[in-house]
Amino acid sequence: MSQTSEARDLLDRHREGDASARERLIALAEGRFVALARAMLRRYPHVRRWEETDDLLQAALLRLNRSLAQVRPEGVRHFDNLAAAQIRRELIDMARSYHGPEGLGARHHTDGDDPGGRLDGVADGAGGPGSLEGWVAFHEAVDRLPDEEREVIDLLWYGNLTHAQAAQALGVSTKTVQRRWASARLLIRDALDGEGPSAVEGDR
Repeated sequence: MSQTSEARDLLDRHREGDASARERLIALAEGRFVALARAMLRRYPHVRRWEETDDLLQAALLRLNRSLAQVRPEGVRHFDNLAAAQIRRELIDMARSYHGPEGLGARHHTDGDDPGGRLDGVADGAGGPGSLEGWVAFHEAVDRLPDEEREVIDLLWYGNLTHAQAAQALGVSTKTVQRRWASARLLIRDALDGEGPSAVEGDR
């Protein structure tokens, strides 16, 4: 709660043009999003063997800093969504870097199964669940979701919250979370030609 209050004050100052507020927002984000970065890294088997959470978070914070130079988040939720997007985009770029033709992982096998065993058939059109192309396509599809659906995916699938916990975090009803989750799944399936999250422990 204290971090949320501080973030709100800093965002107000940032929108008013206080340059020092942006620096403090980045420092605050490091504490707010380490758990999310860790969760996202666990969900990306093609990157986690090469990178640590701190490496991912620091690279994402650099992206966030550049974004804040151009964007004035309207509130804490907007700021949280912006930060989560930078982490996801950094993961996508890392995956491409390591697993391109000349990447470090090009000649190394990475177990492609979903690490938590919670996702059945993620984007297997390019060679099976967990193929690099499938994982990148999935995360890119998440990144293109409408804000409300993307928030729910961030909390349920990446963050492994329950529907009740996500509802409390968003200040909405559990039924609203369930509706947005169902909508997100359909949108991802459409984007991936029928593949997407089908069985997640977050459905509780």
